[in-house]
Amino acid sequence: MNEGLWALMLLVNFGAILLAYRLYGRTGLYAWMAIACIVANIQVIKVIKLFGITATLGNIVYASSFLATDILSENHGRKDAARAVKIGFFALVTMTVLMNLALWFRPDPADFADKSLRTIFGFMPRVALGSLTAYLLSQSHDVIAFHFWKRLRPERHYLWLRNNASTIISQLLDTVVFCTIAFAGVFPWPVFWKIFLTTYVLKFVVAALDTPFVYFARSLHDRGLVPED
Repeated sequence: MNEGLWALMLLVNFGAILLAYRLYGRTGLYAWMAIACIVANIQVIKVIKLFGITATLGNIVYASSFLATDILSENHGRKDAARAVKIGFFALVTMTVLMNLALWFRPDPADFADKSLRTIFGFMPRVALGSLTAYLLSQSHDVIAFHFWKRLRPERHYLWLRNNASTIISQLLDTVVFCTIAFAGVFPWPVFWKIFLTTYVLKFVVAALDTPFVYFARSLHDRGLVPED
């Protein structure tokens, strides 16, 4: 069941990115960066079994942010991709501050949600610190690496190389930084290493599977089907 849901979530994420891009152009991808950063940092707290191994949720949603920045890099340029990274950063910082302020309020005796909110968002500062650090380093590397490969291989048929060569290394960097800050000492070390390995493997798979969607986004842009804002 988890594997089927994982595949469904993959399609929903990639489909939502293309729909946002088709309807709203760059603005849609900027919005997706904020959505991905917030949702991924909530989902990552949930630990599941996937393909017989221990993993956290959030891998697909977070990895999809690399698809968004690669589309921006390919179709609109480095400046727009960098702006998307900053928007995601702002969204995550704002959400973390607002939700932790909410936890300081004394709940009414009739309240039923405070305990659950504290379970999720009380852990958020550490997750957010790891995510923010990893996010800035990996996304900045992804934008730089994408344009490095684009200068070397600018032809359309090398888009797969630009997309994968930049994203796969960036996600390894992201996984090292995030897991170390967010989970070191939280889980027993055998569980930590399982989460580390599965997190990167799943991100690697997502990076490989998003390639057709990058080409589709390029096709939408080339055919003039994307709004210019």
